[in-house]
Amino acid sequence: MPAARSAPRAPSAADVLGRVTLVTGKEEFFGERTVGAVRSAVRAHDAEAELSEAAAAELSLATLGEMSAPSLFSSTRCVVVRKLEDLPEESVAGLLGYCAAPAEDVALVLVHSGGQKGSGVLTKLRKLGPVTEVKSAELKASEYPSFVINEARSLGARMDQQAATTLVQAVGQDLRSLSAAAHQLTNDFPGETLTEERVKRYFGGRAEAKSFAVADAAFSGRRLEALEELRWALDGGTPAVLITSAFAGGVRGLARFKGARSRSEPDLAREIGVPPWKVRSVRDQARGWSSAALGEAVRAVARADADIKGAASDASYTLERLVLTVTELRER
Repeated sequence: MPAARSAPRAPSAADVLGRVTLVTGKEEFFGERTVGAVRSAVRAHDAEAELSEAAAAELSLATLGEMSAPSLFSSTRCVVVRKLEDLPEESVAGLLGYCAAPAEDVALVLVHSGGQKGSGVLTKLRKLGPVTEVKSAELKASEYPSFVINEARSLGARMDQQAATTLVQAVGQDLRSLSAAAHQLTNDFPGETLTEERVKRYFGGRAEAKSFAVADAAFSGRRLEALEELRWALDGGTPAVLITSAFAGGVRGLARFKGARSRSEPDLAREIGVPPWKVRSVRDQARGWSSAALGEAVRAVARADADIKGAASDASYTLERLVLTVTELRER
């Protein structure tokens, strides 16, 4: 199977049964897409196939044997082992032994969340013939429009670059939301080109009030505008997590710009990981930021993101506090 960038070729049962699919990388959306594709291939082959999951931390040779053994109802199985980086040392040899000669009616999926932990096991797994690795790397900021275009193409539709860029600006950098948006547009305009006008009609009612507009206004020091855009975004149903994601992308872009060596806009865009049209905005914002203030902004964004994902009782208060903190840091 190809790398899980967007809507890869669906695997067949022959691709996954009697084999091991190793999913690596931090982008959960792509990882889950691969897991779902393996399960679908197994169920298409055998509608009665059993699906099971386990955490690597609890995996032993005995439990792996139980999960992969035929049951009374079906000999075909799909076994998903998550957080491979937590595999106990005493279970490594047993897992490697199984992966070298997997059961022919079992599709084993090993999911590694990314990072260095457990990299030794990954190195050994990659050397085994029955193992196929599918990488789920995070996208760079400049790659989101291409992701949207590929999603539309996989659904039989066409979308131009400007329409894709507008959709990313309106929806944000959440891959599930972008994929759902592409599906909605494709279903509503079957066989037609998805233009910028159609994207704006569905998602751009006040596209400037979406997550990136809030972050851009805050990092530019426009406090009242940022608060107004935040209220428009929340009232319009923009998820709070997309707004903190936009702030995280904004502060990363500024930090990269501060350390960039390139001078031309195309080279700068590649170096700091933003679309070319975004470079001038980042340059203007960077004039008001010191390295120390950016460091504090990184911590403020991380705190807000943790509060939001920890089910903060008042997400709007958390986001308002983030806007005020960022604009105050820029004023300093």
